[in-house]
Amino acid sequence: MATKKPNRAEEVIGKIFKDADATFGLKEFEGLDVYIVLEITEDEPGRYYLKDLKSAKPRFVYDEKKGTSRPEEIVRQLWLHKLNVHYGYPMDRIDTEKSVHFGREIHAKAVDIVVYKPDKITPYILVEVKAPTESKGIEQLKGYLNAEGSEIGVWSNGAKRIILYRPYPKEFDDTLPELPAANKTIDDLLEEKKTYFEYTRTDVDLKDLITTMEELVLANAGGNVFNEVFKLIYAKLYDEQEARTTRPDKEVHFRKYRDPAKTYAVINDLFKKSIKKWPGTFFDQENIDLSQEHLSVVVGELEKARLFGSDLSIVDEAFEHLIAEVSRGAKGQYFTPRHVIRMAVKMLNPKEGEDVLDPAAGSGGFLVGAMHYVRDTHLGGSDTAMQEYAREHLWGIDFADEVSKVSRALMLIAGDGRSHLFKLNSLDPREWQGETPQLLDARAKLQGKLAPQATTADDAENKKTFHYFNFDVILTNPPFAGEIKDQGLLRQYLFGKKKGKLVGKIERHILFIERTLDMLRPGGRMAIVLPQGVLNNTNMEYVRDYLFDKARIKAVVGLHGNTFKPHTGTKTSVLFLEKWGGEAGEPEADYPIFMAVSKKAGKDNSGDYVYKKDASGNYAHDTKGRKVLDTDLDDIAEGYLRFIKDKPLK
Repeated sequence: MATKKPNRAEEVIGKIFKDADATFGLKEFEGLDVYIVLEITEDEPGRYYLKDLKSAKPRFVYDEKKGTSRPEEIVRQLWLHKLNVHYGYPMDRIDTEKSVHFGREIHAKAVDIVVYKPDKITPYILVEVKAPTESKGIEQLKGYLNAEGSEIGVWSNGAKRIILYRPYPKEFDDTLPELPAANKTIDDLLEEKKTYFEYTRTDVDLKDLITTMEELVLANAGGNVFNEVFKLIYAKLYDEQEARTTRPDKEVHFRKYRDPAKTYAVINDLFKKSIKKWPGTFFDQENIDLSQEHLSVVVGELEKARLFGSDLSIVDEAFEHLIAEVSRGAKGQYFTPRHVIRMAVKMLNPKEGEDVLDPAAGSGGFLVGAMHYVRDTHLGGSDTAMQEYAREHLWGIDFADEVSKVSRALMLIAGDGRSHLFKLNSLDPREWQGETPQLLDARAKLQGKLAPQATTADDAENKKTFHYFNFDVILTNPPFAGEIKDQGLLRQYLFGKKKGKLVGKIERHILFIERTLDMLRPGGRMAIVLPQGVLNNTNMEYVRDYLFDKARIKAVVGLHGNTFKPHTGTKTSVLFLEKWGGEAGEPEADYPIFMAVSKKAGKDNSGDYVYKKDASGNYAHDTKGRKVLDTDLDDIAEGYLRFIKDKPLK
């Protein structure tokens, strides 16, 4: 056998995790210097082995020539180190690859790691490791726990972990947020106080957490999964804000307690307080509808995530996952990808004193994007100034319960929480009438944004119909699917008539074009996502004529067909315009228009995000350590800014 070479851990781990991304693939072990913990040797040219931390025997991990690897072995060795050094379990209480006993039979599959109780006989913790690309095996681990009588099970693929708890003599029915250290009991773990800045983390993948909660209990718990998760999110947001700003000891109360009844009482109380603090999202009489036992499992997963200060693109992705297909696709509603939002906001350049509206606000992505852009570009990066700007100048309308909850939550997490977000049908102000507190509040606030009319009578009429507004900037992605057939609604629109007669039906997004232009002040700017057919099809010429008559077309950006996948493959474009009048001046027949077509969607044909890699095949990361999306929309935005600098508009 060849002479062993020096430790090759960094080189070999980089090769093994190249496709899965080592930074993400070993996220569970952040804080560990894995290249020092692991000793990898090359026993034959191109064939690498890892020294087992328990037995000191070599274990195969990578064959460069054959391209085979065992990344799960790296995950196992790092867990051995963590159990021993971080949690304090001595190696003589730890074993690997122990066969599972089912009654009198011994199962052929071995448990990857077993931690014994101090008697060194009774299994206490079972650890099942997987490669970072694997996501299954939780049911298998439950079976192991029940077979061995162990109290705790850990499933880990290096990127994330799930800790199952089997309180004797029950079969598995619970989770833990953390493993108890060797010198602590499970009761100690559940009773000790936890502080906001020490305990909660912003790097927790919320979508993974929600997926895990669904797999463990939510799918079988009954009730509306979306609504129950959002109740918990609002309860957690309230608790985080109180812990950060009010409680002297910064203690978090949103956590799992030993008694499921206490867990329910505490979490439900936080939820009820969140309703009072942020009214308009839930009814005052609502409670958490999960059982005490189911809630205990869910809270055990969610409690360590920190929502305030989290990466909004990750939170947005989690919320998108929560919106069921039936409530999203049927209405043509899709979350606008963050890189599309970033391009549109940058090209439209909302300024400090300008009022920004999204009349199809959905998750609130455009509003959050505008808020952060104004902070970074016009407010010197001040979060306080940003929050003041958002409270005064950001407006959102949407008719769907689910997405209105999402937009409110995102605005809370972004640091505002008191923007003007209304659950209304933008296309039909007839539905804005009524005497409920929500409608009265919405009408009172929106009347302040109505455009002054030429006569007193017209002003009075406009206050009734909410037809003409005075917004400076509109950013929107209206729903495409569905046709409007309501004659009373069609009567309110020019597009609802043809040669003086009402049409039988019209596509919803066509009415949105007219509606948004009526909501924009003269000289105001708009970016709107539209099906490409509106700009190309011969039967849409009347819409294009209307657009040229009402506004200066500033830019058209054709989006890649994968942009809105997996929800739809509809070809779309973003239309940028400036309404005639005001700064835009009088209508002109001839002027320059910026045109671009995106060739890199940032997504593949399945709708999964695609990230940039360097020449060596490793993922590129930004200054915050996040993978960089492989899209050309940022370049298109920069090209537009150069275009208008060279060819300034009047």
